[in-house]
Amino acid sequence: MSSGKSWTKSLFVGIWTALNFSRKLFFNLIFIGIIIVIISVASKDGNKITVPQGSALVLKLKGDLVIEKQAIDPFEEFISEALEQDSENPEVLLQDVLHTLHNAKQDRRIKALVLDLHGLGGAGLDKLEQIAVALDDFKESEKPIYAIGDYYSQNQYYLASHADHLYLNPMGFMLFEGYGRFGTYFKSAIENLKAQTHVFKVGTYKSAVEPYIRDDMSDAAKEANKAWLTAMWQQYKAEVAEARGLDVSNFDENLDTFLEKFEQVDGDFAKYALQYGWVDGLKTREEALQEIVSIVGSNKDNTGFNAISYKNYLQVISNPFPFEPQDVKKVGIIVAKGTILNGTKKPGTIGGDSTAQLLRKARLDDSIKSVVLYVDSPGGSAFASEVIRQEVENLQNSGKPVVAVMSTYAASGGYWISAGADKIIAAPSTITGSIGIFGMFLTFENTLDYLGIHTDGVGTTEFAGMGVTRSLNPKMGQIMQRGIEHGYDKFITLVANNRNMTKEQVDQIAQGRVWIGSTAKEIGLVDELGYLQDGIQAAADFANLTEYDTQYIQRDLSKSELFWRELFQKTAVSLDGAFKSDTSYTLISLVKEITADIEAMVELNDPKGVYAYCLPCEL
Repeated sequence: MSSGKSWTKSLFVGIWTALNFSRKLFFNLIFIGIIIVIISVASKDGNKITVPQGSALVLKLKGDLVIEKQAIDPFEEFISEALEQDSENPEVLLQDVLHTLHNAKQDRRIKALVLDLHGLGGAGLDKLEQIAVALDDFKESEKPIYAIGDYYSQNQYYLASHADHLYLNPMGFMLFEGYGRFGTYFKSAIENLKAQTHVFKVGTYKSAVEPYIRDDMSDAAKEANKAWLTAMWQQYKAEVAEARGLDVSNFDENLDTFLEKFEQVDGDFAKYALQYGWVDGLKTREEALQEIVSIVGSNKDNTGFNAISYKNYLQVISNPFPFEPQDVKKVGIIVAKGTILNGTKKPGTIGGDSTAQLLRKARLDDSIKSVVLYVDSPGGSAFASEVIRQEVENLQNSGKPVVAVMSTYAASGGYWISAGADKIIAAPSTITGSIGIFGMFLTFENTLDYLGIHTDGVGTTEFAGMGVTRSLNPKMGQIMQRGIEHGYDKFITLVANNRNMTKEQVDQIAQGRVWIGSTAKEIGLVDELGYLQDGIQAAADFANLTEYDTQYIQRDLSKSELFWRELFQKTAVSLDGAFKSDTSYTLISLVKEITADIEAMVELNDPKGVYAYCLPCEL
């Protein structure tokens, strides 16, 4: 009997081993085939990218403008590009755009610049301002800039307004919506679920928790949000009006005025844009194409104008393996972009441990003489923020100055990690402040009771057994609130000590209130208004550097990682357009829009549940 079982077992094991071997062999052969195709395509001389003489550079920006991209697996990125599938959240690196425009200005092969902006998504006003400056600088080469669009969003139009020739399709559309902050509120939904919300906070204006304890925005939050939104809108209008040579009064901000003008053009958005000077002309795609052909000529197959794409041009001018001489003094740049979370995180999100490690790397690198901390964050974990701040302090104690440069956001925890810098530079439109902290969680004892589920037991202390299935002891609530108050006092003390203020002065401008960069300078939260280059110069001045290089401090990639990343990037460019896939993400986008605010809170992971986070800062 035992021998029969052994024989049967051996048979099935043998069959499974054979099937498993066949499966692995099949997929390995497929993988090897893909790698052979990739290498053969990437190595062909015929696929080498060249810049056509007398061509137009097409600046096609597809995705959100960022100062650091989210980490993406190179192979997945290659497959997405080869199949022409948009990534879930496409991103465009700001520094790549600036580098491209600076290079194209001096490149004699480039005869014109064409702005293709229909794919441009979210972008902080500070990022748009920097590209606008680069566009104006490009004009000094006397090469024309064309903006051609079927429609323009508010962000897209900001850049288009700097073109020499701004065209809109006769069936096109554009409208200025202004800035707003409208959130989703869940108080009644939580009550319907019979859940209990426990909130601990300090700050009249610390409104991150409002969606969970109210069904509408509080008067204090409306007051604060209206103030900084209005200040930012005034900046946008002034800058666009100047670029177009118009008066700020040309903007229509109420429906009655707009409707009166709209009636005069028979309800035609394109005619409205032309009549009131927002565009230079109404041209079909073919008409716009032929005008550019008259300047740069046709492409080889006469299907369009002589051009090189932004992606290909960037590939040409970028060095994947830059030479970094070790004897040159450097200003290090450390990017802190995204929500601040505890632990180690990939680029695009700030990990307390991973960002601290980058700061430590700069501290131990003898070639780095000073550091720019480039911040674009609405905050997050108070604990992780303090871990980063402590490492900034260690860097300064080693004799290396630190300059904090604020991008679109540097609020709450984003301000916490910036506060101790030797100098703080913010863009006029930076959203900052929000000095305050909070803690929040839900318990579901009533929900479970309704379902007939109960929790009971014994413990050796009154602390034992706390969790989401039991009601919160009021005394435990007092302990948590006291801890939050201590955290707030620590926050304003930190600001007071570093900004030459008293705690009382800081408290008057704190309380969780959000400020725009220009106002933050007036009240003493920042030292100067400017951008990354201003921060680099300030860091160099602190270190008494006259000749220096800049270096982004990042996690070191192995030689194999560099090889595969470069291989996939080159091959994706070579295979561009070879495969196509059309998938609709409308329903997915709708679901994500509804759940975005909840997800933003769920991902927070402070070990003590204490957060310096500015949820309302995001437009």
